[in-house]
Amino acid sequence: MVTRRDVARRAGTSEAVVSYVLNDGPRNVAPATRERVLEAIRELGYRPNAVARSLRSNRTTTIGLVVPDNANPFFAELAREIEDVAFEHGHTLLLANARDDDEREVAQVRTLLDRQVDGLVLIPSHGPAGWRTELADARIPCLVMDREIEGVDAVQILVDNEGGAAAAVRHLIGHGRTRIGCVAGPDGLHPTLDRVNGWRRALAEAGFDPATMPVAHAPFGRAAAYLAGRRLLRQRPAVDALFVTSDEQAIGVLRAAAELGVAVPGDLAVFAFDGVAASAYAIPSLSTMRQPFAELGRTAVELLLAGRDPAGGTSGDAAPERIVLATRLVARGSCGCADPVGGDHEIAAGGTVESGADE
Repeated sequence: MVTRRDVARRAGTSEAVVSYVLNDGPRNVAPATRERVLEAIRELGYRPNAVARSLRSNRTTTIGLVVPDNANPFFAELAREIEDVAFEHGHTLLLANARDDDEREVAQVRTLLDRQVDGLVLIPSHGPAGWRTELADARIPCLVMDREIEGVDAVQILVDNEGGAAAAVRHLIGHGRTRIGCVAGPDGLHPTLDRVNGWRRALAEAGFDPATMPVAHAPFGRAAAYLAGRRLLRQRPAVDALFVTSDEQAIGVLRAAAELGVAVPGDLAVFAFDGVAASAYAIPSLSTMRQPFAELGRTAVELLLAGRDPAGGTSGDAAPERIVLATRLVARGSCGCADPVGGDHEIAAGGTVESGADE
């Protein structure tokens, strides 16, 4: 294994000078000497020992991310954005999958903390469970994303789930739909609660009684939502629209509608939530509330690297932040809008129509 001493011997200088070149300081190195050191590094194939460097600097240049299910396209796309921003800042992302299991989630949190990541992003599967203590005791910046957890002293980065859901249902009402059901996520999770509240609020504002509209809860996935969709579509009086709380669920609902001979959007308008890339390629393509993936990823990484304390404040006794980002309405064929070829119609919630390329 080539060492720093080997490089110094080849370059005819000291190990300290090699260190100054590798670390770009703290002392200046003459250009000719720097070039000799760099040439020696190339000739010998020297690679700095990242473990030793992390022990000296007390930094590992890694960020940990725990997701409920990395097979879910929403979490996969969000992880990609987080990884891209981390890479920009010279950090590597370590991804851990909880598989929607609380015990596994706690174990993954502990593993990443044991690896001394420089920051931790946690998207909880259900609730705080056993990792509440882990985060409280962690001596690194930690934050929670996507799923609001009450009583956790950490920055929480969310989207306006209720406002986005209400905008989606108002759009369906604007298409003349009068019996709008809901295929919702798991009961008790904040994204589900907030999106269902938005569905109910928009119905009530339009003069409809939400209690008369059917709702079915299912996990955030295609298979369970497919079964829930079949149940709702067989009920009478029939629904003429469905608000579905995730794109993955909506794909299952489209399959259920096709099997039951329910035409979308003729007999049934469908509006989803998340805005993953695959939603543009359903038939018809899914109308959806698009989450700001890039902004979510950048906000998370830059907060972690800004030196936040483990309790979420900037310093001292500052209270943890709750950051809420806006969603955008993407109108496509499943709600009754023209199904675009090569482009989407984006509407800022409550705003005007804009055009934008498919992601």
